[in-house]
Amino acid sequence: MIAMATNSTIQMDSYVVDVLMRDLVGHDRCPSAYLVYLAIHAAAKQGRALFSYKAMGDLTGLSRRTCQNAVAHLRRRGLVQVSRKGATDAAEYRPLQPWDRGI
Repeated sequence: MIAMATNSTIQMDSYVVDVLMRDLVGHDRCPSAYLVYLAIHAAAKQGRALFSYKAMGDLTGLSRRTCQNAVAHLRRRGLVQVSRKGATDAAEYRPLQPWDRGI
């Protein structure tokens, strides 16, 4: 579980801390991707989160460009799915858990 500023908690698969953190931060050398994944996961209500890059940057403390690079990295790794209704709309992010095969 992770405590949020609003005193609420979210459930998180232990894989995210035990394996994914080491993989993104240590192996890929992209700690910003890990922070962005956590932010998306924490904000995802009904499995989806709406963010602008500015809002994501405000939430994580990262720059807008760093957030863009982190999202691109997460997409390449198959850890988030991104969709947009229109060209000027905020993106909708869906955190994926490819390690969870429902076994």
